[in-house]
Amino acid sequence: MQELREWAGEAGKGGLEEMAAFFRNRLGEYEEHMSMWNAAYKRIGTMIPEQTEKLLDLGCGTGLELDEISAARPSLQITGIDLSPDMLAVLAKKHPQVRLIQADYFSYDFGASVYDMAVSFESLHHFKQDKKLGLYKRIYEALKEGGTFLEADYIACCEEEETLLMELCDSLREREHIPEDVFVHFDTPLTWEHEREALCGAGFSEVELIDSIDGVTFIRAAK
Repeated sequence: MQELREWAGEAGKGGLEEMAAFFRNRLGEYEEHMSMWNAAYKRIGTMIPEQTEKLLDLGCGTGLELDEISAARPSLQITGIDLSPDMLAVLAKKHPQVRLIQADYFSYDFGASVYDMAVSFESLHHFKQDKKLGLYKRIYEALKEGGTFLEADYIACCEEEETLLMELCDSLREREHIPEDVFVHFDTPLTWEHEREALCGAGFSEVELIDSIDGVTFIRAAK
């Protein structure tokens, strides 16, 4: 925590960057940067149940997790949703078979009982618990009975880390007059306990922490 406190002190002197602009400005280096999680990407490719036919990827970016998932399960019908048109353009060249949606996944209508599985890789740690709860309810609704949601993400080690980052983000928003409905690229991870609370509150059962690789925590929630 001492290292994080020191980082937060420096981050507090800077500013926030709007989410889509953040990724647009780093598109050329994004996949190289994310290669630090190659082992976690490979792991997610092994975690798709055999009976899965239709899969939804939230925050699919340039499709790094889909590289592994598609290689393991080439017949899957995949829908990917992401806010960044720039990243989706990269994904489309790699995986033209994937149905792509450029939208805010907090407001897009996923439908009801459409998918066997939903996944999200390192996308949801920018949002507060109440906002996640609403999204998780809609993911739950979009899954078929017996479907699963697999979240692979940054989880806060303790409440002190969660509170420190949440309060810092709030203070930067206030200082820069950035309203809550504007997405910014700033890490505000929940603890495992608060993440599980949101998922259970959305209706999921059998919410379990199943793996952790290089700081990526894998959580599986069943409908």
